[in-house]
Amino acid sequence: MKKSIILLLLAVAFIGCKPKQTVTNTKLDKKTEVALKGNWTINAVTYPGSDYIKVTSFDIADSKCFVGSTWKFISNNNKGDMALNSSSCTGFSSPITWYINKDGQFVMKIINETKSKKVLEGYVLTVTNLTENSFHLVDQVNVGGKMIDVVYQFQRN
Repeated sequence: MKKSIILLLLAVAFIGCKPKQTVTNTKLDKKTEVALKGNWTINAVTYPGSDYIKVTSFDIADSKCFVGSTWKFISNNNKGDMALNSSSCTGFSSPITWYINKDGQFVMKIINETKSKKVLEGYVLTVTNLTENSFHLVDQVNVGGKMIDVVYQFQRN
């Protein structure tokens, strides 16, 4: 009886513990990267409770400031740039490096004036709803102890 209880507890512990994931997966999804090549604009940022909750995106500004922001993705060298253009928010622009791994995760570093190899932290989002002229990046953000999806809706320029 004790053996079966111990085995049951071990099984629950094994299933309940999510293994650590490496975000430096170097296997790239080149097909999706090529599909993102070009100039894009974020036309909406949505998440549950957006009328009441403020979310700071990419440690830069309020998520609503990203509506109208312009993004350029260069797929052959995984570089690009982004710029906030909202007149009601403080302007910001920076070069970025990015790639999409085989798990469909968009991995991005905001470079500013630093060389990309010296920037050790970045952002991991999920690419969804990819078409020729639009796609979504989904970020999971902790709001009051609850994880919510923040969806950035991109439109090709």
